[in-house]
Amino acid sequence: MTQRTPPTGRAATPTRRQVLASVVGSGFALAVCPVSAETISTSASGLEAGDVKIPTSTGDIPAYRAMPAATGKRPRKPPLVLVIQEIFGVHEHIRDVCRRLAKAGYFAVAPELFVRQGDVTKLPGIPEIRGVVDRVPDAQVLADLDATVAWAAASGHTNAEQLAITGFCWGGRIVWLYAAHSTKLRAGVAWYGRLTGDHDALRPRHPLELAAQLNAPVLGLYGGQDQGIPLTSVDDMRKALKAGSNAAKRSDIHVYPKAGHAFLADYRPSYQPEAAADGWKRLLGWLKAHGV
Repeated sequence: MTQRTPPTGRAATPTRRQVLASVVGSGFALAVCPVSAETISTSASGLEAGDVKIPTSTGDIPAYRAMPAATGKRPRKPPLVLVIQEIFGVHEHIRDVCRRLAKAGYFAVAPELFVRQGDVTKLPGIPEIRGVVDRVPDAQVLADLDATVAWAAASGHTNAEQLAITGFCWGGRIVWLYAAHSTKLRAGVAWYGRLTGDHDALRPRHPLELAAQLNAPVLGLYGGQDQGIPLTSVDDMRKALKAGSNAAKRSDIHVYPKAGHAFLADYRPSYQPEAAADGWKRLLGWLKAHGV
C-alpha cells in the first residue's frame, strides 16, 4: 500500500504534537522545546495571575503570581505557597503549577531565583544552563524566599501565616533547605530534589545534613528509576528524618517504583501521568493536613 502525497502547494496536516508545540511552546524554556503533546495548560479564568516584582535587599526580582480572583463579597485570604523552579527557570510549566494551586484556593508565587546570574529560559541546552545555576548561592535563594514571603504578606491578599513551599528538581532540594531555614513554614512538598552532593562556598550543606533540623514537615516525592537520585540516598534521608526534630519525624517520603526523574513535568518525555496525578493529590492532602 503506497503512502499518499499531499497535492503540490498544500501542506500536510500537522500532528497534535506539532500544533500544541506551536501554540504553547513559546512560553517554555528554549532548552525544552518542542513540548510534549501531553502538556497541561491551566486556564487563568477565575484567577488573578501575572508577573509581579519582589523587592529584596539587593533590588527587585521578577516573579509569577496566581491567586483566586476577588468576588463580590470579601473572600477569605488564601494560604501562601512558594513554588520553586526547576533548572529551566520560571517558564510556562512552573507558571501553570501556580495556576493549578490557585484553582485549588491558594496564593501561589514563583520568584525567579536565578535572575541575578542570568536568564536560563533563553539558553539552548543543559550545559549552558548549568553554567548559570551553579553560580547561584543557597544563601541568596533563602533570602529571596524570605523576601517573597514578606512581599506576599504586605500585599494583603494572602494569609502568610499559612505558609507552604513546593519545588521541583533543583527546587525540590531548596524545599528541604527552606524547611530547615524558615521558622514560619508549616509544610513543604519536595519533588525529586537531590539530597546529597558536593560542597562548596555556594552550597555548604545539603538536605541529608539538615534533615534533623527541619522546622516544618516535608513530603518527599521520588522516582524509583531516577538515575540522578539513588534510592540509597532516599533511604539515608528516611533514617535521618526519624532521628531528627519533631518536624523531621513528621516528614514522609513516597517513592514511585516505576517513575524516573521529573515525572510531574508533563511537557517532557519524563512525564508519568499516574505518578503525577497521585503526587498532586498527595501534595494537596499534605497541605491540608498541616493547616495550609
